[in-house]
Amino acid sequence: MARFELSECHHAVLGEGPVNASTLFELGMMYSVGRSVPVDYVTAHKWFNLSAMQGNREAARLRQEVAAQMSSVEIAAAQRAARAWLKAA
Repeated sequence: MARFELSECHHAVLGEGPVNASTLFELGMMYSVGRSVPVDYVTAHKWFNLSAMQGNREAARLRQEVAAQMSSVEIAAAQRAARAWLKAA
């Protein structure tokens, strides 16, 4: 089982090795429904976006579903967070 640690800048440290689309998808699910964390659509969008970039079609679908509940400012923030995570990874 992977260990998830989120730093203050919302970057994931996911143990050793590369992060896969399934792990990113699970993080999106956690934040979209509030599983063990507060519901946060910006963070959920970020994780679904990163998972979709790795080919997860369900993540792409859920990213759109979450985005329908967000403002354009929130979507832009989620996209910036995803780019920042990619740079740091």
